[in-house]
Amino acid sequence: MILLDTSIIIAYYLPESYSAQAQTYYLNNPDLTLSNLIELEVVAVIARLVRSQSLPLITARQTVSLFTTHLEQGFYSRLPLQTWHYQQAHIWVTRFDLPLKAPDSLHLAVAHLERLRLVTADRQLARNAEALGIAVELLVVA
Repeated sequence: MILLDTSIIIAYYLPESYSAQAQTYYLNNPDLTLSNLIELEVVAVIARLVRSQSLPLITARQTVSLFTTHLEQGFYSRLPLQTWHYQQAHIWVTRFDLPLKAPDSLHLAVAHLERLRLVTADRQLARNAEALGIAVELLVVA
């Protein structure tokens, strides 16, 4: 199974430099998983784009509506965050040797504990995953 990072989901729904790679990835990998934290991050990114006037409000509403429909129709497997995910994230953050942000440490904990391969366009997140021995795939602009 595959855990999608927010960066990949955003690139699937909105134009990004790596959207073609994200679209292809979706087509070739039907078993896609996300956490409820990633669900929230996707909507938060879209809201930030509206506030910065990088995305029209109508487009944002349409995108969130499509994403919500996909969630409701089972397009993604959904994983709620559990106490053990937070505990693992805490262990990694308190190693003090990796540049981990709290949300990223939770994404990595979910991937690790649920035995999922993480797919991201975030280079630092991919480096942290590799350092922790987590299976990761970095999508880059071709």
